[in-house]
Amino acid sequence: MRSTNYDLPFEIWGGPSVNGLAVERHIPPHPGPLPQGEGEHIAVPCQCLCALFDRALRRISPLPWGEGRGEGKGAVNSLATCSSHARKLASDLARFAQRNIAILALCLSAARAWAAEEPASKPVGGATNVHAIDLATVLRLAGAQNLDVQIARERLAEAKANHSIALSQFFPWLSPGVGYRRHDDRLQDVVGNVFDADKQAYVAGGTLAAQWDLGEALYRTLAAKQLANAAGHALEAQRQESALVAAQGYFELLLTQAAVGVADDAVRISENYLAQVQRAVEAGIAFKGDELRVQVQSERNRLTRQQAFEQQRFSAARLAQTLHLDPAVELQGADSELVPLGVIATNTVLSALVQEAGVNRPEAKQSRSIIAAAEKSRSGVVYGPWIPAVGANAFVGGFGGGRGSSSGNFGASEDYAVTLGWRIGPGGIFDLSRKRSAESRLNLAKLGQEKLRDEIVRQVVEAFTRFQSLANQIATAERALRAAERSLQLAQERKQFGVGIVLETIQAEQDLTRARLDYARSIAEFNRAQYALSKATGRL
Repeated sequence: MRSTNYDLPFEIWGGPSVNGLAVERHIPPHPGPLPQGEGEHIAVPCQCLCALFDRALRRISPLPWGEGRGEGKGAVNSLATCSSHARKLASDLARFAQRNIAILALCLSAARAWAAEEPASKPVGGATNVHAIDLATVLRLAGAQNLDVQIARERLAEAKANHSIALSQFFPWLSPGVGYRRHDDRLQDVVGNVFDADKQAYVAGGTLAAQWDLGEALYRTLAAKQLANAAGHALEAQRQESALVAAQGYFELLLTQAAVGVADDAVRISENYLAQVQRAVEAGIAFKGDELRVQVQSERNRLTRQQAFEQQRFSAARLAQTLHLDPAVELQGADSELVPLGVIATNTVLSALVQEAGVNRPEAKQSRSIIAAAEKSRSGVVYGPWIPAVGANAFVGGFGGGRGSSSGNFGASEDYAVTLGWRIGPGGIFDLSRKRSAESRLNLAKLGQEKLRDEIVRQVVEAFTRFQSLANQIATAERALRAAERSLQLAQERKQFGVGIVLETIQAEQDLTRARLDYARSIAEFNRAQYALSKATGRL
């Protein structure tokens, strides 16, 4: 009987998958040779047996042989020697498999069960006050609790109050009261005689008075109504703006969460690779410098992961500020992953969006209301002074008094007065400066509307262009991600067969990390662009 021992570590592919990329898992070396029966057998570690079957399924590969630069006793000094070992091992294992198929199946089952275990990620930080939030809740809170929206709501209340004040000018006011008057010594009568007189008088009653500047009151009321409408449109514009900021903040939060996941997977892959290289160095079949290179990359991945956690916390704090929530509460996106949304149809035509924006944008409606208010104000200046001002006064009560300290003669007293008049000069008819001022305000409002129209068109064109571009970028980023996954797989296969170098695998891992981040960023920006386009067209 002849026994040959191969103590070669193997890795089994079949761990958790991230975007289609298998995560490496390792089976620890078997403590001793397998039992031997009659005939010619080979005593090999359990991982070698599992490796044989997994290799047939294209899911395993041996650890890197390096480039013939191994250190220590038993090092493989050339690629030819490595290949010879591999061919001899495969031949011996094939003969062994024919006699020990049950043992091999048992080892394979154990290996697959171990590889199916989900690895626990390494948490960074100890945040416990975490609350999940979804997009619908974000949009609802943005319209209810955002401070800018509340400010706009108060401005609307102020505009409505000003309209009510303008309406109140058409109603009279009541002035109840009591009066007392006394005179002593010299006094002049109506014909010019001067004499001594001691007298007193007192009055009690109420005065009903009204003063109507009908022209100014009428047009001021109409202008105040239009300004109230403009404030309502401003509130809607602010609500949409806040909803856009909140939605973009939510997608930014999802992006930072995805970045944390990518960084966590990069750390796990690099740590597994580092463990492989360290064992290879200990066995004398890899170069110490390669271990240091992988260690540097692993530490850089840990640094990137910590920075990703930092950015995630920043995004949560900014979203909490937008929603007027307690910044100490750490928000977390309820959506488990970033997926492209279908808010805007991909076959939308730009010209239709521009026309829709000109009609539906609350800013455009606000501008039209402001122009209407300016027109009413100008009409009040031009035509208002020609409408007469009407005054009315009515007193109903009692009057009494007499000579000296006499308090008798008290009885009913009533007075009525009505006036009608026009005002000529400043503030009235022929006030040309006031007229020119009103016309200038109207022209400014019209010019502001033209400027706003150009701004809306620009926003729609930019948002639509970005929407289309990002739709294409997602497809490009997805192709790059698939290529990066395949590149890492090939790099690992090359170094496992001894024809690749450690630097290739490190670069492939870096390319995969960048590709995954680019893909997540493209989706997040695509969703943000859709909401920006909805805001630009007044749909949000």
